[in-house]
Formats: sequence, C-alpha cells, structure tokens
Amino acid sequence: MRSTFLFCVLGVISFSLLGQEYNTYDANGKRHGKWQKRYENSDQLRYEGTFDHGKEIGEFKFYKPSGGNTPTAIKIFSKDSDTVQIKYFTAKGKIISKGQMINKDRIGVWTYYHNGSDKIMMTEHYKSGKLNGEQLTYFENGQLTEKTIYVDGKRQGKRTMYSEKGVVLKEFTYENDQLHGMTKYYDTQGELIIEGNYKRDRKDGIWKYYENGKLSEQKLFPLQKSGS
Repeated sequence: MRSTFLFCVLGVISFSLLGQEYNTYDANGKRHGKWQKRYENSDQLRYEGTFDHGKEIGEFKFYKPSGGNTPTAIKIFSKDSDTVQIKYFTAKGKIISKGQMINKDRIGVWTYYHNGSDKIMMTEHYKSGKLNGEQLTYFENGQLTEKTIYVDGKRQGKRTMYSEKGVVLKEFTYENDQLHGMTKYYDTQGELIIEGNYKRDRKDGIWKYYENGKLSEQKLFPLQKSGS
C-alpha cells in the first residue's frame, strides 16, 4: 500500500488502469508508451500522452492544477518532425489560440479568437520565434480593424487602422519599429483631418490640420520655444 501511494504521487512508475499500462520505460530507460503525470500531492492530471523511445508522438493533453478534465492545451507531435501543432483553451474548453512551434519558437501562422467565441480576433506570422509578415486584427463582426507589417520582430512599413464599417481611420509608417514617415488621421466618414511626418518616433516638419475638407491650421515640428 505504501509503495502504491508513492507511485501515484510521483507519477513516474508504471501502473495499470482499466487494463492499460502507463508510465513505462524501454530497455534504455527512456519513456515509452502511454504516460500520465499528475500534480504533486494531487489526483489532478498534469499531462497525458504517448512516448516513442523518449520522444513525444501524437496528441498530448495538458491540464491546469484545478482544471478538472478539460485540457487547457493540446499539442500534437510528429514522429518525423520537430514541428508541434498547438491549441490553447479556456477552462470551459473554448479555443483561445492555435499555431505551430519548434522547441520554444513560434513559427508560421498563429490564430487568436475573441473571448468565448470561435470568431477570429487576430492572425499573425512568425519566423524563428519572431513576428514576420502581416498581423491582422478583426472586430467580432469579421471586419478588419488593424493591419501591421512586421520584419524580424519589428514593425516595418505601413500600419492601418479601420472602423467597424471598414473606413480607414489612421495610417502610420514605421521603420525599424519606430514611427518614421507619413502619418494620416481620418474621421469616421473617411475625411482627412491630420497629416504629417514622423522622424524616429518624433513629429517632424509641417503638420497640417483640416476641417470640413479644408486646411485650417499648420504647425512646424519640433515646436519652436517662444523667444527663441
């Protein structure tokens, strides 16, 4: 009885459940076959899945300490590849996000969902763990709310923001993750209201302000101090 208790707590010794043997090793001491591991001093599963001579293969389910029977992450491992398919879930089983990883680096397309919904909130592209490509964000109605370009983890080029009706509201230009270049602001009808340039995250040169489609004011940046 004492040894059985220790085996359950550690979750690293083989045991039999409904005729299925878990937590076994091959001749070289590597995990092999179906495994289940529980949290210390708890009956709550931490993970369950299958090993092939020390390598994870197929579907692995991961649970939180108080997560019950609903996995908060599911990873699918390939026998012939280091790429892992991953899905994250809420405590109620609603999908949060999904994508791929190699080791700890995100790769390819990742998709995120609105809270408690199967509607896409955002998609983004990764290369070797860094954002690389388009990042698209959506309202719950499916309308695009923001589009940003990343290169090697940094914003690069145009970033555009939209209203729920698809009207362009803001346009920014980035270089090496800094505001650098033309910026424009529009009202909800799509009329230009402000335009000007940034240079290394600071307003630079003449900024123009419009009312009812007509130029109403101009400012020169950096602002000149009075008396200078």
